[in-house]
Amino acid sequence: MFEGFTDASAQVDGIRIKAIRQGNGPALLLLHGHPQTHAIWHKVAPRLAQDFTVVAADLRGYGDSGKPEGTSDHGNYSKRRMAADLVELMRAQGFERFAVIGHDRGGRVAARMALDHPAALTKLVTLDVAPTLAMYEQTSFDFARAYWHWFFLVRPAPFPETLIRADPDLYLKQTIGARSAGLAPFTPDAYAEYLRSLSDPATAHGICEDYRASVGIDLDHDRASLAEGRRIECEFLALWGAQGVIEQCFEPLAEWRQWSSRVRGEALPCGHYIPEEAPDLLLEHVLPFLSS
Repeated sequence: MFEGFTDASAQVDGIRIKAIRQGNGPALLLLHGHPQTHAIWHKVAPRLAQDFTVVAADLRGYGDSGKPEGTSDHGNYSKRRMAADLVELMRAQGFERFAVIGHDRGGRVAARMALDHPAALTKLVTLDVAPTLAMYEQTSFDFARAYWHWFFLVRPAPFPETLIRADPDLYLKQTIGARSAGLAPFTPDAYAEYLRSLSDPATAHGICEDYRASVGIDLDHDRASLAEGRRIECEFLALWGAQGVIEQCFEPLAEWRQWSSRVRGEALPCGHYIPEEAPDLLLEHVLPFLSS
């Protein structure tokens, strides 16, 4: 899926962060969401690499990145820690400044990166996310029913891990296959990669720890940042799917304006998995933004 890309992995905070790299020009970091890997970018990364030095990484807990045992406060899976992982990864590749596109969980990591490491980010793109704090505080019946995994994965170990490990394929189909487009956006190779990763028993724990952090320490960090008046300072493009839950349950642009005076964006005519469901449309929007 990534012909010509080379390994760009690095040891960070005592674990390996898996990454691949291709291209020349300004640096661009690509971050995936749940329960996927850097493979989500296979339809757009080759085109982006024509204009940028593309680095596509697996978040800690996912793919082929390290999956340490979670701490009691889940802080080693906080978005703050994940963001630091990736800033260190990019420095290991020789990049002190770079743009970032984050889908789903990767968008949450990217937003925290913009708050914690403002000097590192040139531009920020989030795909089909609203701020975590807003989504939890505004939880409705429709949201809870559609994003059931937000509430399942945060249960104490080993309950959710045990159920995921019992049938990773069923879990995958009930998450990525249960959105508006079904399984249609996913090529056989990409689906096989997601299943391979999820079949590693350690991945179930990493995923759960990501969400456990989001319902606890991440909210503490977000509330503290708001109280301190911290803002996302770089140019910010927020895109989301018109057929997805973010559009139906929230006002994403209004919510992101609580964090940034430089955000702009719109809904695209697709569902949640924008890089795989609408790759050409995504490129039409991000290439001019990143190049301006």
